[in-house]
Amino acid sequence: MSTSPSTETADAEQAVELIVCDALASDADVGVGVTPSDEIAPLLSQSEKPKINIFAVSYPRRKPREPVTETEISPLTLLILWVWNGSRYSGLLCMAFSAMIYFLMEVISDVFTVQPIPLFETTFTRCTVILILSYVWLRRSGQPIFGPAHARNILISRALMGYLSLFSFIYCIQRLRLSQAIVLSFTSPIIASVAARFILHEKLKISDIGGLACSFFGVLFISRQLLTTQEGLVKAGEASILYVKGSHHIFAVMVGLVSSITGGISYCLIKAGAKASDQPVVTLLSFGILASPAAGLCMISFEDFQLPSLYSFLLMIVLGVLAFFAQVFLARALQLEKTSRVANVLYIQAALNQVWALGSSRIVPSFGRFIGCLLIVLSVCYTMYIGPDKETNEIAYSSVV
Repeated sequence: MSTSPSTETADAEQAVELIVCDALASDADVGVGVTPSDEIAPLLSQSEKPKINIFAVSYPRRKPREPVTETEISPLTLLILWVWNGSRYSGLLCMAFSAMIYFLMEVISDVFTVQPIPLFETTFTRCTVILILSYVWLRRSGQPIFGPAHARNILISRALMGYLSLFSFIYCIQRLRLSQAIVLSFTSPIIASVAARFILHEKLKISDIGGLACSFFGVLFISRQLLTTQEGLVKAGEASILYVKGSHHIFAVMVGLVSSITGGISYCLIKAGAKASDQPVVTLLSFGILASPAAGLCMISFEDFQLPSLYSFLLMIVLGVLAFFAQVFLARALQLEKTSRVANVLYIQAALNQVWALGSSRIVPSFGRFIGCLLIVLSVCYTMYIGPDKETNEIAYSSVV
């Protein structure tokens, strides 16, 4: 009789243990009167994990679709990303992209005819678009709007030089023939290369000087016929008028040279500001903050405001967006590469404009234009063949600031 109670108690203990295991297996049976011990707690934590794993089973079926969305990027986007920072030639390629965008702006202006818009009104619209887009770019990327503190002086100087270059060029266009203004504007890359030698302490090699000289002579060959034909069309009776306006003409040429000099210095400051802030768009924002209100004041003071049509306004917006991206690629090119190298690539715009004008039958083919385009293409190809400068040209920020 004494052994039976012990076997019953042993069975009872085993039954209790079985009940506890059932309570752990199902949540409905928990807490029937059984107090959980310290050994039950890890079992509860383990029982929760299968629930998470069960619900997580459906996620691996959807995760393989994520790489598919990455491969759906357009080839143009991949090309832009590769040009932006995908190879050691990114600086030269960014400047080539900038020149091609400027060329595209010329094509759009020629193809789509709009009502005549005053020059300062067009400038105000373009500078405002650049200001807005650069602000949105910096806000979306999380970058400081006004750049780091140690780069503020460089950005302010860049804005002042860019403002002087732009508005002196506008005065030059209004007072000189278009061909003369274009020739003067293409001296900016040469001045930028020389200014980079003193401001940025960059080495100016003989190959860089030869490339710039070859490209500029190409521009002279292209513009030579325009200059000579326009001068030859002047009649004898108009000579007195030109003689009376001679002093004004010389003053306009001097203003054009001021535009080229300040534009070349502005290139150096764009490079310094972009490298100091690690963000080329900051240089555009600093320029837009000054140039947009100044253009608005000049529009109100010196011109009669003309309300553009919807078609003309949309075209002005499109050209402003293209100008923004052209300036972004230009600033990125100056940030990555030596000034004299990327400045030489900028001359490809003149050759592309001539090819477009010949293709659209706006100008007559000539031997001088062919030689000019050939010199520019050979010079730019030689710069691309040499490639980026192997020496690292560090900017002396203390001297700039």
